[in-house]
Amino acid sequence: MYTKKNINISGVDVTIITTGGTIEKTYDEFDGSLENRGTSIKNRILSKLRLPYTNIHVLPLLSKDSLYMDDTDRELICKTIALESKKNAPIVVLHGTDTMALTAKYCFEKIKDLAVPVVFTGAMVPMGFEDTDATQNVTEALLSAKLLNPGFYISFHNQIFIVPNVHKNKEKRTFVSGEEV
Repeated sequence: MYTKKNINISGVDVTIITTGGTIEKTYDEFDGSLENRGTSIKNRILSKLRLPYTNIHVLPLLSKDSLYMDDTDRELICKTIALESKKNAPIVVLHGTDTMALTAKYCFEKIKDLAVPVVFTGAMVPMGFEDTDATQNVTEALLSAKLLNPGFYISFHNQIFIVPNVHKNKEKRTFVSGEEV
């Protein structure tokens, strides 16, 4: 499936590119809406994790439900990944689950000389909710980004999937490899 590289995870920089999606939706008590209103990753997740060996750089790019993303948005994400990858640090992309596999595949097809791992992740339940999977998925994506070889991946529910052979399974409420039904 994938091979491990030499593991040295002390003092590793990781860039997190935020694009919106369920993982970053917030609830507005005034009007009862649940929407993307900007990134809250630092306050909601990163401040709660113990990451003494990881230097996190958050790059807010979009604040959009992935159902409303189009190829213009995907091109922006792709160009940002290409630019950020020149810093030679692993990248985690927070993305809505509905079109995450599509965006990851789009970037996989456009960027051919990738020198770092790029790990997409998201959540089925927003990070502000008690039963959220966001903290688990972000934690696992951060660790896997530091351990994987260069390439495109989706990290979700304790699994790593190699792009483009992955899709969302709405019945299982998770991601599966391309062969699974």
